[in-house]
Amino acid sequence: MASFRAVELVGPRQVGKTTLAREFIAPDSPNYFDLEDPAARQRLDNPVATLSDLQGLVVIDEVQHQPRLFEALRVLIDRPDHMHRNGQYLLLGSATPSVMHKSESLLGRAVTLEVSGFDIGEVGASHQAVSRLWLRGGFPGSLLPQDDAVSAIWRKDAIHRYLSGDLPQLGMNVPTPMMMRFWQLLAHYHGQIWNAAEPARSLGIAETTVRRYLDHLTQTFMVRQLQPWHQNLAKRQVKSPKIYFRDTGLLHALMGVNSMPGLLTHPLSGASWEGFALEQVLRIAQPDEAYFWATHQGAELDLLMHKDQRRIGVEFKRADAPKATPSMHIAANDLQLDALYVVYPGQHRYPLAKGMEAVPLRALLR
Repeated sequence: MASFRAVELVGPRQVGKTTLAREFIAPDSPNYFDLEDPAARQRLDNPVATLSDLQGLVVIDEVQHQPRLFEALRVLIDRPDHMHRNGQYLLLGSATPSVMHKSESLLGRAVTLEVSGFDIGEVGASHQAVSRLWLRGGFPGSLLPQDDAVSAIWRKDAIHRYLSGDLPQLGMNVPTPMMMRFWQLLAHYHGQIWNAAEPARSLGIAETTVRRYLDHLTQTFMVRQLQPWHQNLAKRQVKSPKIYFRDTGLLHALMGVNSMPGLLTHPLSGASWEGFALEQVLRIAQPDEAYFWATHQGAELDLLMHKDQRRIGVEFKRADAPKATPSMHIAANDLQLDALYVVYPGQHRYPLAKGMEAVPLRALLR
């Protein structure tokens, strides 16, 4: 806010964007617009006239409900310095900028910050805190209740509200029962390489429709499509993305898992933990770019991060004492990694081989 006229704060619904904005401006201020409120939308029927006279910080919540607003914001932000009157704009949205902006972009005029649920840096690195975060996910309404059953009820309701309300409001018109079936099916692809043909057959719809559904979930921060890394090697490399639920609490709700004993014995427990640890690493490391890598011969790397002109490889193992594998050595050599870390849920940090190290998930904070 100290450096830009406009800041876009984006992330999924119910993650805390509005709570943060209200630390700056009270919701009853004339500078606060909640576009889920019909009265606020009416105030912005003529946005240039309404906003041009406001001084100081202006907050516009759920800005994706009025895509044409970005045309007016572009005009206001581009006004000469003597006309700015110190006006700034904090724009809250529940979808990626490409969805919110439609035809008008604020490229070069606004900086975009993504806010997600709680991470291990915020809840603490104790075994109990990390386990609860893995089971319930990072949404405050799911993580904070004292009882696992209350958390499960919140997540079930959140899924219903997302499918029946949030997606249609964004213009993503998909029948709720069909999207629920797709989402439940997608839970079984968590941590796997995407293949549109299989879910299309299961649902009886076209592959193009399945890809559109997946894009909807990606654009609303529900799913991460981790793209493959390609390098000029004498090997056939995988070219489809890997699919991860960004919040394991919602994943577990779709899996029907509501307790830690049930999670630890579930067949998808390892895949769930991999996705959970991957999100934590990406939040903490803040890489410039992130990919996975795999060949058709069987070599693979769960995460390849480019950071400060270095290549860092990460493997995720839900094991008590992971060891170096031939696949790790192939990845380290073929990708010319500067380091390779094996992140696991244990207690001790120890070397595996030259340039390879086992690192407990909670040790990432140090």
